[in-house]
Amino acid sequence: MHYGYIGLGNLGVKCAGCLLKGGFDLTVNDINSDNAAPLLADGARWAESAAALAASVDHVITCLPSPAVSEKVLAEILPAMKPGATWVEMSTLGRDDVLHLAQIAKRAGVRMLELPVTGGVHLAARGEITMLPGGDADLVELHRPAMEAMGNRVFHMGPLGSSAIIKVITNMLAFIHLKACGEALMLAKRGGLDLGQAWHAIAASSGNSFVHETEGALILNGSYDIAFSLDLALKDLGFALGFGKEFGVPLDLASMTNQTYVAAKAAYGGDAQSPMIAKLLEDLLATDLRAPGFPARLE
Repeated sequence: MHYGYIGLGNLGVKCAGCLLKGGFDLTVNDINSDNAAPLLADGARWAESAAALAASVDHVITCLPSPAVSEKVLAEILPAMKPGATWVEMSTLGRDDVLHLAQIAKRAGVRMLELPVTGGVHLAARGEITMLPGGDADLVELHRPAMEAMGNRVFHMGPLGSSAIIKVITNMLAFIHLKACGEALMLAKRGGLDLGQAWHAIAASSGNSFVHETEGALILNGSYDIAFSLDLALKDLGFALGFGKEFGVPLDLASMTNQTYVAAKAAYGGDAQSPMIAKLLEDLLATDLRAPGFPARLE
């Protein structure tokens, strides 16, 4: 199976690398050709355009920053895709975006599989991220070997649009957990505790979370570098709040967390790392949350 991969940002380059390690033929394209360097060194081929890539591969995977970019790239690849080719979309999109883009692809004779992922860039680098495909069951099975090369768990969520909902839910929970993590660590610091010991105690307690173990460690290091921006977090929280309105579910915690992210963007800019919501509290109280022995990046 020869895949084309478009979108080699923090997540995409790691997932594409896992396809190479899994033995798949791979052609890549990105708006920044420098992003492809590690993949080309490992045997991937470079396509000069999205259309050229689509014409040369069996199936196209995209991992892009917004629905508008996905639609733009889709318009470029559809005329060039081979008969029977699948478009596998790994970007985080709203459900309406997924259904809209699937209809555009369908009119061109191309079937779509939505494939958001969750777990973080560090797990993607190890091929251990969780894959959340949505779409027809036969497409899930066709691309299961590729999904198993990129991730260690695959959950078929249902028809197109289903995966967009669960992806937004998982991200919403992560952002809420991050806000709680920052507050908990600040309580420990202001209470005079050793922050390193407090982090380990929480990790071994009923209050533990995946976010505490990962992003909490980056807060204590002071890098905050999870390779996920405040702008991306606000995009996902916007999707979550939209679903809350549509489904009639009050999302009190998500709404409060969204406001914290808005404040962090105002303070540090949209490109700042999402764990910097904890820095808002540090700045407000003139109290840092540093502790020795914690990593600057997750491996």
